Amino acid sequence: MATQKLDSLDYKILGMLSQDARKPYLEIARECGVSGAAIHQRITKLNNMGVINGSISLINPTSVGFETCAYVGVFLNDASKFEAVVEHLREMPEVVECYFTTGKYDMFIKLYAHNNDHLLSIIHDKFLQLGLGRTETLITFKEIFKRQIPIAQPTIKK
Repeated sequence: MATQKLDSLDYKILGMLSQDARKPYLEIARECGVSGAAIHQRITKLNNMGVINGSISLINPTSVGFETCAYVGVFLNDASKFEAVVEHLREMPEVVECYFTTGKYDMFIKLYAHNNDHLLSIIHDKFLQLGLGRTETLITFKEIFKRQIPIAQPTIKK
């Protein structure tokens, strides 16, 4: 997607929402020096443009029983099966991210499992049924940090 036509108010709103997606519109309006209705219109516009793709509550996986986080590089036997594999991965609740990549892997996914035994069963029982060539799995010990992309209005070069 090409860079959208955004102005300084849009970038200020995006910066605040990237820090706290639940920040009240009236608080954003006060900080921006505009009306609450103006903020509502801008956020609606940003949603309609696809700049904002929704908002989520981030749940700590370990607090709900998912102790193992893994990244899996996937090698496909048959590249024409990519879409079918993606659809099967979408049906697996443990798979939270999936990417089509360049380089070593055909696909790269992130998943959460209850423990290492559960991870093994996902790989052996679910992934093998997809007809994958093979996988390489990296298990994370601990998430150090996670953040949004930096939000700043681009400078225009003359």
